[in-house]
Amino acid sequence: MTHNISFIESAQRTIRMECEAVAALEARIDSAFERACELILQCEGRVVVTGMGKSGHIGNKIAATLASTGTPSMFVHPGEASHGDLGMITPKDVVIAISNSGSTAEIVTLVPLLTRMRVPVISLTGNPQSTLAKASDAHINVAVDTEACPLDLAPTSSTTVTLVLGDALAIALLEARGFTAEDFAFSHPGGALGRKLLLRVSDVMHSGEAIPVVDEATTVKNALLEMSHKGLGMTCITNTDKQLVGVYTDGDLRRSLDQSIDFGSTAVTAVMTHNCLTIRPDALAAEALAIMEEKLITSLVVSKEGRDIAGVVHLHDLLKAGLA
Repeated sequence: MTHNISFIESAQRTIRMECEAVAALEARIDSAFERACELILQCEGRVVVTGMGKSGHIGNKIAATLASTGTPSMFVHPGEASHGDLGMITPKDVVIAISNSGSTAEIVTLVPLLTRMRVPVISLTGNPQSTLAKASDAHINVAVDTEACPLDLAPTSSTTVTLVLGDALAIALLEARGFTAEDFAFSHPGGALGRKLLLRVSDVMHSGEAIPVVDEATTVKNALLEMSHKGLGMTCITNTDKQLVGVYTDGDLRRSLDQSIDFGSTAVTAVMTHNCLTIRPDALAAEALAIMEEKLITSLVVSKEGRDIAGVVHLHDLLKAGLA
């Protein structure tokens, strides 16, 4: 049997209640939060997050967020901890224990053992007077006035607030550690973000015999043959010392056609681009892409120092690497 309700009104009410619960959390960020951050920063081991039921699911997410933002972390199920997995926790670790009531038996049972091991405990509960809160080295109040569930039973607002508090901890620690975008990428090497932040120009450039290059005495006709042979839509132009003096591109070709020049007798230096852009091989590939997009070009000469040519990177190489 279904009841006649407005799905839209129900959803809007839930969102509104959870937003209000999160807003109320901000006023409770105090010295206890600072103490929790200090304990984690002083930790020589890992942050071990634990929680039962829905709190456990939130704890898993918090542990994952901490781990990917520079704080080594893992989740341990409190029930399993009482049956052997407590051995995963060492005296160098810090424990974050999550329990809305603050009296979850599986977690409260662990506290004396953690105390004996001298493992600091940070608790996230909705009851500052609870057993867990009082036994903790730092307690952060994540209480909510009411759950978004109309029965005030299903963990909804409380789990959202706890998740937000976990994010607040992770970001505060990230900033304190000076964690960078490149550090983040090392934790995510398989994704698009890792490719954008870790891939260097040298990883995707054409080098050696694949570099299109002619000397400055070459005719436009022969420069076009080199462009066609190497297939990059351009060629580098060098002087007698093999130093880069310019490039000849598809765009230069179109302009050459407008000038009605003799391709067989005109030197390519007469129609080349003299002040061409270059990029270092150790630059991020994402930087090369940004330059190409800004300047509306499709290739860059790669140069280590001065006008020495190390390679050429083409827009297609960057697209193939998944940078766009």
